[in-house]
Amino acid sequence: MRWRKIALCVLVFSLMGSSLLFADEVNDKIRVWSNGKEIADGGYLIDGKTYIPAREVGGIVSWDGSGKVTILKPNVQIVLFKGDTVFGNVNVGKLKFKVLSQVDSLTDEISSVKVAITDPSGNIKDIDSRDMEGTKKEDFWFSSSEITYDFKDTGKYRVGFYIKVSKNGDYVLVSEKVITALN
Repeated sequence: MRWRKIALCVLVFSLMGSSLLFADEVNDKIRVWSNGKEIADGGYLIDGKTYIPAREVGGIVSWDGSGKVTILKPNVQIVLFKGDTVFGNVNVGKLKFKVLSQVDSLTDEISSVKVAITDPSGNIKDIDSRDMEGTKKEDFWFSSSEITYDFKDTGKYRVGFYIKVSKNGDYVLVSEKVITALN
């Protein structure tokens, strides 16, 4: 009788150990970089495949509750104009410019769009926005009004194109262009 109890305990503990080892293999957390930046949540390596959170892909991620995840990421090109001249780098100081954005492959309806600039310290200033409620456009151009902006510090400034899917939703960055301010 005692022998049976020992055998049962050995069997139970060996099964627990193998399930713990399996769980350890599945949760092989890895570090993932995208465009030179480390993804905050990282990813998982499962059976030789890398899995990352859908929100890290970029674009607007929505989940309908039934297990369907939709990622809305249109193709957005941003061009910066100083007068009639395209630019990418600037000198420190004030500059008057406008932003032209081309949006392609927009498959869903959206509420609004905006363009904003982020300075090297992370401060964001809105440049222009447009209400798109009720407008179903797959491809369109967005031209901002002209803005005078003070590039106070040297470094990288990011001009971002944001989309808001619903009126009560948040703006989500879908594309950005870098301006480098030099001395």
